[in-house]
Amino acid sequence: MDSATSDRPAVRTPLGSSADNGLKIVVVGGFGVGKTTMVRSVSDIRPLNTEEIMTQAGQGIDDPSAVRGKTSTTVAFDFGRISLNAHTVLYLFGAPGQERFWFLWDRLFAGTLGAVVLVDTRRLADSWYAIDRLEHHGTPFIVARNDFGGPAHTAEQVREALDLSETIPLIDCDARSRASSKGVLITLVEHLHALSAASTASGTSTASATARKTTP
Repeated sequence: MDSATSDRPAVRTPLGSSADNGLKIVVVGGFGVGKTTMVRSVSDIRPLNTEEIMTQAGQGIDDPSAVRGKTSTTVAFDFGRISLNAHTVLYLFGAPGQERFWFLWDRLFAGTLGAVVLVDTRRLADSWYAIDRLEHHGTPFIVARNDFGGPAHTAEQVREALDLSETIPLIDCDARSRASSKGVLITLVEHLHALSAASTASGTSTASATARKTTP
């Protein structure tokens, strides 16, 4: 998959003075699934990235066989920012995909409200660790299938392969497209809002039931 991005605005606008709701979001997934591409395509600012040229020193450590043509890789994290509206800003962190950098993930997850697990359906097993760590931390997430033009899989097949609950959104995307990547982030925000509303409703119901029990 070519990592060139599309639909990017010619001018990057500064952060508005009305922005008062900042959310930290992490994009995780296996090696070469398009995390850097997604952050780059959707960011309102010139993204910070820590890509380095892949060298012979990485042979035998990283497995580039499934991502032929890839010449650089993230060695720390990517950072970008996108304003969803006048008040809500997402701060995006793209996690490195190679196993040797997984020790960085737990720190990146600190303070994270939600995550996008980006998957390549040709290599679904590469996504298991990301899902496991997010569940370990209790971090809400959605799953986005990046379009690499591989064999088609139904949503049910992907859910079964990743052991995903029906409550976790699963959507398709093209990480090169700003509009598509923004749609992924909006889906995540909507998912976080729904979880928050459900939690509030559950707490209200519990409080009401307790009050009824204790009322003489």
